Amino acid sequence: MLLHMPVDIRSMALVVIAVVAVLAVLRGASAFFIPVLVGLMFSYALSPVVDWFEKVHVHRAISAAVLILAILGGAGASIYSFSDDATQLVNSLPEGARKLRDVLRERGGKAETPLGTVQKAATQLEQAAEEAGAAAPTSRGVQRVVIEKARFNIKDHLWSGTMGLLSLVGQVVVVTFLTYFLLLSGDTFRRKVVKIAGPSLSSKKITVEALDEITMQIQRYLLVQLVSSIAVGLVTGLAFWALGLNHVAVWAIAAAVLNLVPYIGSAVIAGAAAMAGFVQFGTINMALAAAGASLVIHTISGNLIVPWLTSKASSMNAVAVFICVLAWGWLWGLWGLLLGIPIMMVVKAICDRVEDLKPVGELLGD
Repeated sequence: MLLHMPVDIRSMALVVIAVVAVLAVLRGASAFFIPVLVGLMFSYALSPVVDWFEKVHVHRAISAAVLILAILGGAGASIYSFSDDATQLVNSLPEGARKLRDVLRERGGKAETPLGTVQKAATQLEQAAEEAGAAAPTSRGVQRVVIEKARFNIKDHLWSGTMGLLSLVGQVVVVTFLTYFLLLSGDTFRRKVVKIAGPSLSSKKITVEALDEITMQIQRYLLVQLVSSIAVGLVTGLAFWALGLNHVAVWAIAAAVLNLVPYIGSAVIAGAAAMAGFVQFGTINMALAAAGASLVIHTISGNLIVPWLTSKASSMNAVAVFICVLAWGWLWGLWGLLLGIPIMMVVKAICDRVEDLKPVGELLGD
């Protein structure tokens, strides 16, 4: 038996062209869209607090300004208070590299490892290739060209680093002011969206339901991320304290912050913990223990607990969440990993209420 479905080639071609055009615009204008979306996320996270202050007769302009300044001040104070520990940790990296080189040399002198055998064979093959190339006669009239690498120029790196820092500061300023204005406006844009949705009562009702669902799901998602990050930071701090690592508070804060970055954050913490464990104890076993503890904590949180809670909070299945994270990570890199799931929540809420887009909502749903 065959299932016959009408297929409009022209409509499908237009859909494909539209999707490609949207992806090109999103990728090309990422410098505009990313700060706007980050500001929206912060406004969703802080709006319940500002709404509560408004209920107790505190003006939104005052409460929003105080709240944003408190967050910026707290972040700056935290960075300043732990800057010494972080500096000591970074300064210990060269010593750790020297210890690692000495340990590898000692082990290489005691016993020939498979990796050493492979490296030795590769070196011998390279020497044989060079000797064969040198022995081969060169043709007349052919001049050998040697391409030299450009020398290291510290001015170029300082300039690129300065421009990157200025760009980051500019984005922080843009996000701060955008968040403030969004908190100050309250439900102004919400009422405008409902007003332009259509003259009929049913269209206005559907728009209100979609906006309510978007707000609820994004706030639940942000709450899940906040709670999971705090839990990962606390558990990581306790695990590293049990292992005897120094600067436990710095590791706890770093683990909590990087937990917001799917997949990449856990790898960064594990690699840095391995290096710190080796620097402090001088043994590979302690380095592997620190990295293993970090990987176990982030694996349980990032691959089991958080995806399950996210799928429940967003009514999206775990497969859709995983694929969306990969797709937005490819599109916007690190920011795509952070913003991909909230964007798909908005897309699903809209698709569930548009007749022609309901199949997309069903595909994303749990």
